Amino acid sequence: MPGKHLSVVVTRRLPEVVETRLKELFDVELREDDTQMTADQLAEAMGRADVLVCTITDQIDAKLLGRAGDQLKLIANFGAGVDHIDVATARQRGIHVSNTPGVVTEDTADMVMALILGVTRRMAEGLRVAQSDSWGGWAPTAMLGGRIKGRRLGILGMGRIGQAVARRAAAFGMQVHYHNRKRLRPEIEEELDATYWESLDQMVARVDILSINCPHTPSTFHLMNARRLKLMKPDAVIVNTSRGEVIDENALTRMLRAGEIAGAGLDVFERGYEINPRLQALPNAILLPHMGSATLEGRIEMGEKVIVNIKTFADGHRPPDLVVPAML
Repeated sequence: MPGKHLSVVVTRRLPEVVETRLKELFDVELREDDTQMTADQLAEAMGRADVLVCTITDQIDAKLLGRAGDQLKLIANFGAGVDHIDVATARQRGIHVSNTPGVVTEDTADMVMALILGVTRRMAEGLRVAQSDSWGGWAPTAMLGGRIKGRRLGILGMGRIGQAVARRAAAFGMQVHYHNRKRLRPEIEEELDATYWESLDQMVARVDILSINCPHTPSTFHLMNARRLKLMKPDAVIVNTSRGEVIDENALTRMLRAGEIAGAGLDVFERGYEINPRLQALPNAILLPHMGSATLEGRIEMGEKVIVNIKTFADGHRPPDLVVPAML
């Protein structure tokens, strides 16, 4: 299937350099604006495209895949997470799914550290004071936060991003603890100077800061539920740059309001871009609009991976980032 004759539909605006390269290589249909496609628009796109380039905002479930045309053979996801795609149904229909793993690792790990510092040093509160007329000047006891050196950091999910966070945390003098579906190899544990906890309950009860870095799967939905959140120390902080569904957001909000958890730094939310108003009103929560991987360099690298996956497929070969059931 020669590239220039391959019909490619892109569901969202991508960096200009990525869109231009797609246009050079394929018969591509780009978005005029950056609004999210409706389900009907996605179905229409899947009815005419050989390749669909989608993003995390596109919910491609079994019902939608049932409306896809027989010519659709590849869904090239612009992003590493594929929990918004029914991969099993796609495979049953002969549709390959690819993603862009590894690209967002360093950028997301940077954001984890930014949120840890932001919450523990009360940066959002300080910003509000500095931008208001209420600041009366420096005082010895004003805006006191906490030092992160020597604190115990618990990492929930020790994949690429979790390990990158561990390396940064070590540079800040933090003690690294982790819980993962599978224990790391001894040499990696030694390199990271990381302590493994088979019991998540035991780990969360002992750490000062908890970083969520696991994917959203049926087994991780509300993994940090009300019961488990109550195990955390009242002066502990929780940071989530992974998926909002991993935390019971209502329970977290109640505990933050009650002072049962000291603070939270959240880049993702349980209901996507619909943020709980009670959570927005809390002074001890830093909320970001899913900025963890939002660097120009990262987005371009993601686009390059999408192009390589499509071009390899067009040349009759297996896309290098093909998603297989064992990965889910």
